[in-house]
Amino acid sequence: MERNNRKTRVGVVTSDKMEKTIVVAVKTKVRHPLYGKTMNRTMKYKVHDENNEAKFNDTVMIMETRPLSKDKRWRLVEIIEKAK
Repeated sequence: MERNNRKTRVGVVTSDKMEKTIVVAVKTKVRHPLYGKTMNRTMKYKVHDENNEAKFNDTVMIMETRPLSKDKRWRLVEIIEKAK
């Protein structure tokens, strides 16, 4: 059985105060449609972290999944870099 292609994102953990949930901020650069200036866009995702292993300021990779709660639609794949 094969999984469908799922979206993945890389971001930084901004909150780890909940049980089994972290908040990840994903930054992207977008050109303004009229003026052409490059802007920073930040999206925040609530991510399922089963073992509470990600901590504040860690860089993580997340993957799209089925709805796990009212806000959670992403899960933690791996911790790319631990915070210093």
